[in-house]
Amino acid sequence: MSITQCADCLRHILIVIVIFFLGSYSTLASAQQAKNRLIVLTSFPDALFEPFRAAYLEQRPDIELHILNKKTSAAISYIQGPSRNQVDVLWASAPDAFEVLKGSGHLERLKPPSANGAIKIAGYPIDDPDGYYVGFAISGYGIMWNTDFLAEKNLPAPVSWSDLTNPIYKQQIGISAPSRSGTTHLIVESILQAQGWASGWSTLSEIGGNLATVTARSYGVPQGVVAGRFGIGMVIDFFGLAAQATGAQVTFTYPPGTAFLPANIAIVKGAENPEAAQDFIRFVTSRAGQELLFLPEISRLPIDPNIYHLAPEGYPNPFLEIAGDGGLLFNSSLSRSRYHLINALFDVTITNQLGLLRNGWDAVHRAEVLLQEGLTPPLAEKLARARRLMTRIPVTKAQANDAQFTASFARRRPGFPVSTEQTALEKSWAADARARYSEAEKLAGEVTAVIKLQSGKVVQ
Repeated sequence: MSITQCADCLRHILIVIVIFFLGSYSTLASAQQAKNRLIVLTSFPDALFEPFRAAYLEQRPDIELHILNKKTSAAISYIQGPSRNQVDVLWASAPDAFEVLKGSGHLERLKPPSANGAIKIAGYPIDDPDGYYVGFAISGYGIMWNTDFLAEKNLPAPVSWSDLTNPIYKQQIGISAPSRSGTTHLIVESILQAQGWASGWSTLSEIGGNLATVTARSYGVPQGVVAGRFGIGMVIDFFGLAAQATGAQVTFTYPPGTAFLPANIAIVKGAENPEAAQDFIRFVTSRAGQELLFLPEISRLPIDPNIYHLAPEGYPNPFLEIAGDGGLLFNSSLSRSRYHLINALFDVTITNQLGLLRNGWDAVHRAEVLLQEGLTPPLAEKLARARRLMTRIPVTKAQANDAQFTASFARRRPGFPVSTEQTALEKSWAADARARYSEAEKLAGEVTAVIKLQSGKVVQ
């Protein structure tokens, strides 16, 4: 072999060695970067997660913390989709969303288990008994209102969910769609569990007749109340409490029998940085993390019953005041099993039919006021039929509790088809709702016309 050939061989060997070490260095660098990077998927607004981010990074400046913000329903779809390995932590309010992901195998069991496993709120465990997620705060659900708005319109403050069915609140209420908001889903589910399937849907339908809007995000409800675009909002408590604490002219109340549930945090299955994820969870549930919940812009209820002496004056304490006052014992297994069914029913019968729903209830309410002036049995029965048409739900309680029936429902996402059974059922529900609301409006209008004719009033 010539000297030139030997030199070429040496060059090739050196090139291979350099490439090997560069590749090894790149792999090590990528591994180190992944070890230092933590991706948290949350449904919470900036006002909540930014103070936690800042406080955590003070303790762990070596961590590169990224926040990915999505509404709860979209977060479930994202984690269950092909991109789930891009998320380390899920941080949200709705425990039934965590139950959905736990059931589909997308959460990692925490090690070691939380020390809060024995703590309960209104009989509901703060932490998942199976160890897949833990509570970091307690969420209550209720009603907020703009005090100036209601005073200007001479409207009383509502104190219960059923109060919101009163026609005096016509087009004065805001809510988000439960298919787009995990907290709204819990409000809907808690009403159904507290009042029963048929009665609960009747209440939701009549509240629907008083809606000013169905917002795209849960944030839109408190923003609308504070701005006076509508007077009343159905919200998670921290929206109302934070608005109060930061000077807005609003009031918030927990209706009797409402749900009090843990807001949760968990490690996503396949997380690239499970050690940092576990460390972040430890911080959020630590004394330092819990005290952050008292910040005015956060205004959430800690899971630690021993720190409420640090709370601002008048701050609610669920362990002493609320949970002992008839809070709903929430059934998360039932909620998980019918999660997508309820969202579909609400959208098809309320969100997507809002105009017809309002018209139908307006006609029924006007006729009911007139009918009080002189009860006529045939007219009363006709009006009762109109009310039944407005409140009838096209799914029975037995179907809603049937796991085989509810399993055919999924969240609607652009580009992802739902089952043919769901498509067919939603189409029939929509047609049924349109027919029912129109027929109810017609019957109530006929009652109104007859009463006005009999009384000599001009029919309008």
